[in-house]
Order: sequence, then C-alpha cells, then structure tokens
Amino acid sequence: MRRLAVIGGTGIDEMDGLVIDSTHRLQTPFGEPSRPIQEGRVGGARVFFLQRHGRPRAIPPHRINYRANVWALKSLGVDDIVAINAVGGIGAAMHPGRLVIPDQVIDYTWGREHTFDEGSSGSLLHIDFTEPYDGALRTALIARAEAARIPHAAAAVHGVTQGPRLESAAEIRRMARDGCDVVGMTGMPEAALARELGLAYASVCMVVNAAAGLGDAPISTAGMHAVLAREAAVVSALLRHLLEANYGA
Repeated sequence: MRRLAVIGGTGIDEMDGLVIDSTHRLQTPFGEPSRPIQEGRVGGARVFFLQRHGRPRAIPPHRINYRANVWALKSLGVDDIVAINAVGGIGAAMHPGRLVIPDQVIDYTWGREHTFDEGSSGSLLHIDFTEPYDGALRTALIARAEAARIPHAAAAVHGVTQGPRLESAAEIRRMARDGCDVVGMTGMPEAALARELGLAYASVCMVVNAAAGLGDAPISTAGMHAVLAREAAVVSALLRHLLEANYGA
C-alpha cells in the first residue's frame, strides 16, 4: 500500500479528522523541516501531515526549507504527496472559492535552494519535468472530486512567485500573457524536489482572491482568510475521499 503525505499551506494548519499516532521530529542533511511531521489515520487510511509554514511561527514562502521538508517525508517512507496551496486567480474562471488541480507550473522564484544536486555525485541530476505533477495522482484527485460532486478546475497553469509581497498589476498582466491561470508562492521548488526524490506529487489550489489589478476591491489579508476558512472544509472533504478510496486498509 502506498503512503500519502499532505503538505498544508496557508489556512490549513491541521488536517481535519486526523487521529495522530506519532509525531516525527527529524533532522535531515538539509536542516530541520518546517514543523514536526504528524503521522496518523483518517478513517482507516494512514497519512502523514506537514504544515510548510510551521506553527505557531509563520515561515514566509521564500524562507521555507523545502529540501528538508521533502527529504523528511521521503525518509518516512512516503510515496505520494498532495500539496495544498492558497493562490490568486488570474484566469476568468478562477474566482475566489474555486478549487483547482493544476497540470502545469511556471517558476518565477529566485534565490531558493531548488535542487538536492550539490555537485558531489560526479553526475548531473537532470529530471524530466515536462509534466510537473504526477498524472496518476492528479487523476485520482479529479476522480474523487467528480465522485463527490466537488466543483473544481481539472487543469491550470500555476505560476509561482517569490513573495512574500503580492504581485503588481503589471506582473499579473505578464503572467496572464505567459499563460498562468493562478498565482501562488509555495509551489516551487517543492514540486521539482519531490520529482528528484522519485515521489509522486500533485497540488490542490484554493483561489482566495482575484490577482492584482483584476478585482473590484483592494486585496486584503482578512478577505483571503475569510475564503480560506470557508474552503478549507471542501479541501478536507476531498482529501478524505482520496484517502478512503486510494489509501484505505
């Protein structure tokens, strides 16, 4: 049986319904993960949970130790990762409250530790990143969303920016020209690092605001958190359905 880990993002501090059996405090060759990793069960399915921003501290997106997070999950025997991301909507259909399962990514970040390859092996670590998200895991998420009648977008381009500031209106116009449908700050290098370690990785994005220059009102943290509070329950339901159907005993 494959093992699933969920990486929680903004607004997903805990995993709904998780009965914790153990907590793993790990050291990795790349330092400490954002937070001790929780292991437990949701119903009859075993799952691991890690909040990438930490708690109670809030690690900004450009300071997250993505390498330690992914390495730690791999060391615990995880096979699959579903990452939760809060994003802004760029495409016309990407309104606040929209659930999105992206199929492509464009990386606009800089200065982050983007790879485990530090040149010590004597060979270059070239991964095929043509399809950045695992096809089978995406298909499973989409199938569970459809079966549970959870409205969602089954494909989108996820643009990842540096943060922690939000984007300018001109930057969003450029991203729209590039083909981005949503914009977030934590999707990379997480997806590529998972691929380097041979882990199946997929993302579930919650649109929490219209991106800069596209809304009728200024972007506010309060407005984002109001959408997150409402949509976190929908994401939790999707994860429960996925666990019961694909990871149950």
